[in-house]
Amino acid sequence: MTMSVELPLEQNEATAPQAGTAAQEGARPTALRRYARPALGLVLPVGAALAWELIVWLGLSSGRLVPPPSRVLATLTRVALGFNFGVIAGTVLGAISGYWGLARRLLDPTVQALRAIPSLAWVPLFILWLGIFETSKVALIAVGVFFPVYLGVLGAILSVDRKIVEVGRAFRLSGPAMIRRILLPAVLPAYVVALRVGLGLGWMFVVAAELMGASEGLGYLLVDGQQLGKPAQILAAIVVFAILGKVTDWLIEIAAAPLLRWQDAFGRQGGAP
Repeated sequence: MTMSVELPLEQNEATAPQAGTAAQEGARPTALRRYARPALGLVLPVGAALAWELIVWLGLSSGRLVPPPSRVLATLTRVALGFNFGVIAGTVLGAISGYWGLARRLLDPTVQALRAIPSLAWVPLFILWLGIFETSKVALIAVGVFFPVYLGVLGAILSVDRKIVEVGRAFRLSGPAMIRRILLPAVLPAYVVALRVGLGLGWMFVVAAELMGASEGLGYLLVDGQQLGKPAQILAAIVVFAILGKVTDWLIEIAAAPLLRWQDAFGRQGGAP
């Protein structure tokens, strides 16, 4: 009886590490396939984009009907720079105004007044201050991104449940610990929404930005198509705007998803039955 019991135990102990190693080796190809399949789907569109860029570069087409990737990249670069500057400024000032009452009373009235200014009203001022080159274009996009991010951070901090803050104080959390363990998780969902709204306004402001002496970019193609009476060029630029806007918004969702896994929200359960 003793031998019949001990032998299976020894066999199980010997085969357990082998089973774990086999499972790890089987998981690696699965992970590779997970990333390889979306990458494979990019081969055709990326190849077509490079081929179209080559055709325009060789002079076989003017690129007015469908903008080549280089013009799209010029717009994408402007939006990326303006988005980063606007997010940094909006996050910092929104966090200061939301956390510190005196700063809110000093800053918020001025920010709310500036928020009512239309985007085109900034154009002549930025041209006088910053010239007609890239600096003024990036600054205008940053202005468009700044306000929704500022309001999102400010509103999220002010709407944090007071009971949660009192719990942190009861546990004698320091200021940095209170921010890291209570305020930051509570603010993060609204902050992601503010980033997505700010990104959408950044794409809207790029049209006004590329009115300022731009010679390439999607906004320039829109204006050029309007002046020359080319609706096909206008529609092509609009379609590219829609695709880029959706892709960049999707990237924000993907980047924020690991930070929001703790949420037990209605939307994560698939909505109403």
